[in-house]
Amino acid sequence: MDFDAVLIAGPTASGKSAAALAVAEAFNGAIINADSMQVYREAPILTAQPRTEEKARVPHLLYGHISAREAYSVGRYAVDAAKALEQTRMAGKIPVFVGGTGLYFSALTEGLADIPPIPADIRANARKLLDEIGVEQLHARLAAHDPATASRLRPTDPQRVLRAYEVWEATGRSLTEWQQSPAEPVLKNLKLRKFVLDPPRPQLRVRIAERFERMVEEGGLAEAMALKDLDPTLPSAKLLGLRSLIAFGEDRLTRTEALAEAITATRQFAKRQMTWFRQRMREYVWIDPIESNIIALLRQNDA
Repeated sequence: MDFDAVLIAGPTASGKSAAALAVAEAFNGAIINADSMQVYREAPILTAQPRTEEKARVPHLLYGHISAREAYSVGRYAVDAAKALEQTRMAGKIPVFVGGTGLYFSALTEGLADIPPIPADIRANARKLLDEIGVEQLHARLAAHDPATASRLRPTDPQRVLRAYEVWEATGRSLTEWQQSPAEPVLKNLKLRKFVLDPPRPQLRVRIAERFERMVEEGGLAEAMALKDLDPTLPSAKLLGLRSLIAFGEDRLTRTEALAEAITATRQFAKRQMTWFRQRMREYVWIDPIESNIIALLRQNDA
């Protein structure tokens, strides 16, 4: 084969998991997650993780291996992905990375900033300050020291503002400055075949609605309610539909209202994903998953 690994990116509900499973079965592969929400063990339904029967068909790595109550980062993902890559190649299998998180793909192919770990006392003090003054005031303090990073962050995003503030406090350097000095990519020196699934917008909108309806029917509400006390500064607090379903479970929204709100948020998220892919993944092969077949394209170039 003329490739060492396959990468499959795409927006939520675009059929990435099915495509990855087909590729892994066709080329003796193992699937490695590249989606920042599918790492959480408490939300397999809400994050549309592969089902047990799918995992039984080929090895699946980095799914549900982290608690939603942990502050998992792209830096930790890069370390985990490198270990998963080594494990897969030692087993003589082709790694198939699949997901919708653009930053994870950047870690795989471009490398990311090698930021030192934030000391626990600085992390605790920054969180205490956030609780005391609120995210907008913390953003203002960040802007006074690190205007470049602050200008790229929404003043209402506690997770990213807190992270940038912690980095400045711990290192005395701008997060932007760190990001401009990337470490080596996880997939350095490997021959890669890279794809972005680009389904027609009308079809994607329908798939998003149908999938969210199915999630609720299969237990998504119970997952959401079990996470209702989740720290809003954690990355997992951005789970799609989480807040809407909690509001439904607490009788603050009707089922219809909660579903409509969650589906709208998911469609907006898919749009943001596609914007990232267009800006950062132009060299990938873009395909309509209905009209094109990744397996055929891989075999065509391998012939």
